[in-house]
This record gives sequence, structure tokens and C-alpha cells, in this order.
Amino acid sequence: MRLPPTLRGCGARGPSHRRHGRGRGARRPGRSDCGALRPPETDPGLESEGIATPSPPRTVARTSAQEQPVDKIDLKKTLPSYSARRGEFDVIEVPPRAYLLINGHGDPNSSPEFTSAVESLYPLAYALKFFSKRELDRDYVVPPLEGLWWAEDMSAFTTARDKSAWDFTLMLLVPDWLDRAQIAQVAEAVDRKSAPPRLRDVRFETLDEGTCVQTLHIGPFDAEAEVLAHLHDEVIPDAGMTMTGRHHEIYLSDFRRTAPERLRTILRQPVRRRSERR
Repeated sequence: MRLPPTLRGCGARGPSHRRHGRGRGARRPGRSDCGALRPPETDPGLESEGIATPSPPRTVARTSAQEQPVDKIDLKKTLPSYSARRGEFDVIEVPPRAYLLINGHGDPNSSPEFTSAVESLYPLAYALKFFSKRELDRDYVVPPLEGLWWAEDMSAFTTARDKSAWDFTLMLLVPDWLDRAQIAQVAEAVDRKSAPPRLRDVRFETLDEGTCVQTLHIGPFDAEAEVLAHLHDEVIPDAGMTMTGRHHEIYLSDFRRTAPERLRTILRQPVRRRSERR
């Protein structure tokens, strides 16, 4: 799946359960800053659309308190639920969080819906980052790309591994200081400037997962199947729980520089106790 030049510059590559050869340029706007990828520092084009963007950094001999650089917040380092350990399955409580979301269907390696979803999420995510830094004096790292995955038959993720049957929602976390009105304002500017293919399909919603079991997977995406089978068929049932929400993945690695065997992905499954009612 080739990435458009604009996204390649952001290191954008999908969460796609895709490459299993040597790691190369990624479409994920980061999982970089989107996961670990570094975002562009400015987007001058948005200024003409009414969205202010940061000016290039300048070197000065001394700075006053007012001139001190804005601290950049990295949410994946400050939020506990973005931490997991390989080989361990932790039960965690995930509070409600707001995301930019967009749906799609099919194999992430070849689905046009997957490509257009990524191409539509990231321009908005980076425009929000620039807006926040300039207008609100709050800078942050664009969070890792995340995905909700499901199929009518969940064996499509484990034994059958039928990617053509997969449905997905790609997501990017939105800092809690940004509200719906600000997002709508920035989205209008992005639409006028670059008209991403499915920008109008991007939603701003709150996801409330509650109790979840999660672990860290290190390795190629196709190697997740064994871990997921163990999680679904043994870990969760043996703990007296049942699956409720959709399978959730958080892509932590820089796909431009990370070999498949070193990719780091958090695998999360919302659950409930069998004794609990839905």
C-alpha cells in the first residue's frame, strides 16, 4: 500500500496488519508522534484558512519567562493504559476517552478504505496539534494510531486469519482540552485546504471501554494470532470473564524504522465478569 507523499513526510503508515518483510516507510501519521513518528513542525497552509500554526523555532541568547518554549505533552507516556508488558495479561480500568474515528472494511494491506481512512485522519490530527500549540499554548505529541477490529466470525483473527472479513475503526486520541467546536473549526479549514478523501466520515466520539485485559505483543502482526487465541480462549474464560467490546490495538512503533520482529503493539480486549449484566 503506497502512501501519499504528504503522509509519508509524517511517517504515516497504517496500523495495518500488513508488512511482514523488512520495515520501511510507514503510512501512519504517526503512530509517531503518532506512535513514535515525528510530526511536521509547521503547516503554513492552514494559516490562510484561519487556523494559526506555529512559527519556525528561532535561536536567541536569552529568553524571558514569556518566551519559554511550550512543553510538549506525550499522552502515551502519561496515561497508564498506554503501558503493557509482554507475556503478561493485565486487567485495567480504562476511563472514557475522546477520539477521532473512521470506519472501514477489509484487509489493511490492500483495502482502499483503509488507505483513505488513514489519509483522512492524520491531516486533521496534525492540524489540531498546530491549533492547540498556537491558540491554546498547549503542545502535544500526536498519539499512537489505534484500531478497533471485529468480524462476524472472530476466528478470522485467530485460526482462519481471514483479513478480507475484517471490519475496523481507526482512531486517534484527542486531548481532553480540545472540544467539539474547536475540532469542527479545524476540520473546516483542513477540508478547504486539502480535502482529504473521507474527512467528512471522521467522527469525534467518546469511547468508554471500562474493564479490559491487555498485553504487549512484540513482533509481526500476523504473529498476533497465537496471542489472541490464548487471550480469547484461555486467559479471559479462566479469569471468569467474557468479552464485551471490540478487539483494540494500539500501535507503538515507528514503522519507518522498525523491523517486523520488533514492532510493539498493545492488544486490548474489553471484558466483564460473567456474573455481571450487560
